[in-house]
Amino acid sequence: MQLKLADYKAGKDREAIEMLMAHYAMDPMGGGEPLPDDVLANLCDALATVPNAATILIYDEQSPVALATALQSFSTFKCQPLLNIHDVIVLPEYRGRGLAKRLMAEIESLAVQRGCCKLTLEVLQGNTAAKAVYQRCGFAAYELDPQQGPALFWQKDISAKS
Repeated sequence: MQLKLADYKAGKDREAIEMLMAHYAMDPMGGGEPLPDDVLANLCDALATVPNAATILIYDEQSPVALATALQSFSTFKCQPLLNIHDVIVLPEYRGRGLAKRLMAEIESLAVQRGCCKLTLEVLQGNTAAKAVYQRCGFAAYELDPQQGPALFWQKDISAKS
C-alpha cells in the first residue's frame, strides 16, 4: 500500500479523488446520494485554490482505496492553526486493515509540521465503526465546561442564496 499527498493537478490523483468521493457520497455515512457531476468535475481545481488544503491518498498497486482530506483553520483560543479532517474514506473491501489509522497518522504528522495546535473532525453519531477508529487515534468529544456538556457541530445551508 502506497500512501501519498495528492497532487490536485495530476490526472491519476484527480481520478482517485473523484472516484473515492463519488463512492463515499453513495455510502449511507456520506449521505447516500450521488454528488452532482459538476461538483466532481470541479472538486480538485477548487481544492487546489484552498490555501493549506491537503488530501492524503492510499493506493493498492495502482488502485486508489482510501482518502483523507484536511483543511487548515485557526483556533482563536490557542492563537494557532488547526487542521480539520473533512473527509475520510476507505473502500468497504479494504476496511479493517488499519488504513484509516494510517491516514490519521499522516494527517497528524502534517499538522505537527504546520505548527497546528489540534486536529478536529466531525463524525455521525451512528457511525460506530468510524468513532471507534477515531477514539483509538486519540480523538474524543470535547467540552469547555463539563456542566455545559460536549460541543455540537451544527450547520446552516446557504448555498441557495448565492
